[in-house]
Amino acid sequence: MTIWNRRAALSASLALLAGLTACGGSDDTPNLLTLAKADARLGILGEAVSAAGLESALSGSAPRTLLAPTDAAFASLLNELGVDKATLLADKALLTAVLSYHLVDGSVTAAQLPLGRPVEPLGGGYFKAESADGGVAFTDGRNRISRVVNADLKLSNGVAHVVDRVLLPANRDVAATAVASSTASPAEFTVLVEALQAAGLVGALQASGPFTVFAPTDAAFAALLTELGIDKAALLANTTLLTQVLTYHVVPGLVLKAQVPVGTAISTLEGSPFTVGSDLRITDERGRTAGISATDVLASNGVIHVIDRVILPN
Repeated sequence: MTIWNRRAALSASLALLAGLTACGGSDDTPNLLTLAKADARLGILGEAVSAAGLESALSGSAPRTLLAPTDAAFASLLNELGVDKATLLADKALLTAVLSYHLVDGSVTAAQLPLGRPVEPLGGGYFKAESADGGVAFTDGRNRISRVVNADLKLSNGVAHVVDRVLLPANRDVAATAVASSTASPAEFTVLVEALQAAGLVGALQASGPFTVFAPTDAAFAALLTELGIDKAALLANTTLLTQVLTYHVVPGLVLKAQVPVGTAISTLEGSPFTVGSDLRITDERGRTAGISATDVLASNGVIHVIDRVILPN
C-alpha cells in the first residue's frame, strides 16, 4: 500500500472525525487542536502544543494547515537530538520554533500543495513539498524527508496531514551548508569554500538573502584550472577574477528547481546572465555548458544547486 491511498485516508478521516465529535458532544465540531489532543497517534504533539502555549494557534477561526507528526516521529526526533521527552517539552523556544514550522496559513489539501516550490510556514523559513512513491513528502530546512501517512484530515478550522517525521527549520545558511559539505565524506565543495574565503564573499552569503547558488564541485574547479592553464594557488590569489566568477554563480532570490525559468536569461549578482535549457544544462556567456547534477539543497537563506562545471561571464 502506498502512503497516498486515498480510500484509506478518507476512511481514517471519517472515523477520526466521528470519534472526536462523539467525545465532544453532538454539537461540537473538531478543530486542529482537538485533533492534536484526541488522536491516539499524536499524543506527544498534543503535549508539545500545550508545553509551547500554542493552543490558540490551533483553535482559532483562521483556517490553517497542520503537518502533524506521529508519536513515532517524535520518538525518532528525541533519538536524533539525544534528549528525552521531558527535556524537549521543557525547551519552549525550541518547541515553538519547531511546531510553528508545521503550521501554514490557509487550508491546503494535498492536491493543492505547490509541489517543488517553497512553502512558507508560520514560523518562518520554508520547506518543500513533492511527490514521492505515489504520495507526498516534505523536505525540511535541514534536507530531511518527512512523508505524509494520512492526508486531508478536514477540521472546522483547517486541514491536517499526518507525517512520519518531525520537520526542522534550517540551521545553516548557504555558506555554512557549503562549508559542511566541504568537510563531509566525500567532500564536494572544498575548492568553492576556499575560493569564497579568498574572495571575502563568505559574509555576503551569510546575509538574509535569499540567494540561489549554483555551486561547482571540486571536480568542476579542477577542470577549470586545466582550462585556464593555472594552478589553484594562482586562481585563489586573483581575487578580482574570483569575485567576478563566484558572483556569476549567485542569483538573487529563492529559485528551486521547479521555478527555474527555462530558456530565459537569468540575472546574477555579477550582473551578467546565463540560461538554463529544458535538459537542465546551463549555458554561460562564453557558450560553455554545465550540467546541474543535484538540485534543491535547502538552507536558511536560500538554496544550492550543484553543477559539474564552473561557468564564466564574458
